[in-house]
Amino acid sequence: MCRSSQFKQKEVINMTDGRRMGFVSDVEINVEDGRLEAIIIPGPGKLFGIIGKDGEIVIPWECIKKIGEDIILVDLDERFMRKYYD
Repeated sequence: MCRSSQFKQKEVINMTDGRRMGFVSDVEINVEDGRLEAIIIPGPGKLFGIIGKDGEIVIPWECIKKIGEDIILVDLDERFMRKYYD
């Protein structure tokens, strides 16, 4: 069992290319049936990864392959990734 607050302590790693994507910043929950729909991570930084952010990346539940104590492994293809921009 895992609480939504514990997701923010987990780093997301893409199994497709081994890339470290960052830490979970939020989760998306379907309020009608209480299911976790997606995890959200901050987008890449605009200037050398330091100043500003380039929106958020939403990773659907279907792409999550394994949730460990410290890491969430995802199998993420760019086709399935949703991005939100400020």
